[in-house]
Amino acid sequence: MASSEYPASTHTPRYLTGDAAGIREFIDKFDVFLFDCDGVLWSGDHLFPGTNETLELLRSKGKQVVFVTNNSTKSRADYVKKLEGLGIPSTTEEIFSSSYSASIYISRILSLPPNKRKVFVIGETGIEQELRAENVPFLGGTDPTYRREITPEDYKKVAAGDPSLLDPEVGVVLVGLDFHVNYLKLALAFHYIRRGAVFLATNIDSTLPNAGTLFPGAGSMSAPLIMMLGGQEPVSLGKPNQAMMDAIEGKFQFDRKRACMVGDRANTDIRFGVEGKLGGTLGVLTGVSSKEDFLRGEVRPAAYLDRLADLLGCE
Repeated sequence: MASSEYPASTHTPRYLTGDAAGIREFIDKFDVFLFDCDGVLWSGDHLFPGTNETLELLRSKGKQVVFVTNNSTKSRADYVKKLEGLGIPSTTEEIFSSSYSASIYISRILSLPPNKRKVFVIGETGIEQELRAENVPFLGGTDPTYRREITPEDYKKVAAGDPSLLDPEVGVVLVGLDFHVNYLKLALAFHYIRRGAVFLATNIDSTLPNAGTLFPGAGSMSAPLIMMLGGQEPVSLGKPNQAMMDAIEGKFQFDRKRACMVGDRANTDIRFGVEGKLGGTLGVLTGVSSKEDFLRGEVRPAAYLDRLADLLGCE
């Protein structure tokens, strides 16, 4: 069957669960499978049944597996530990996270003046680890100095541009998922951007799946700043932004027509694959998007499954 029978949009996605021949045919079309993680392989710390066996199956068929995640709270090294803890063998080189993507963008693509190289971080340790690996100086993040309530003195210092609170060398504000976001961090980020700092986001996911339901995502951290800035959007370095796809292709050197994006979220994972002109996209119903989203949404996968382990049905 020609790949044109798996069109990118405005079509009815093919339902593959229980279709052994269809699954074999689909798998055979691709050399590389890009996997979203949360909502596809696991939810929170719960590994979906059959995940390991499915990845083993693909690897046994000579397929390259790449884990592409918008989760910025963990570094690539953290992800290797998580995967291994769940029984999934992996290497740092197989993982491409939004925190890594953002760090590469800042260190190798952005042309910052010598006196504006620091990054103010709203986010967790995953961002910090990747910035550190790229020798990018940063402040904010998990530093206890910023995990507190704003004080009357802080207002005065910000208004005066006091360098003890507003570092004049900050040239970038990078926003990811932050479990300790607060008014002080948002106020400082706002004033850094007003003073000319580049506004970046690891990703703009509105929610994330965990424990069988949804919680605020990294996009919810950027949303207040977007409102403060009169609608100014950050440059997003996660899915579906194509800067991330270009970086992945540059690193792994694959033929996009022989690659498939697997995800649970139509507006990020599937859009990422569609706009990246990959040969295929595969949706799973264990995360954010519903069957209705896949069948009638603006962006639709080429095919979908009830769960990833249904790929084992090709055997």
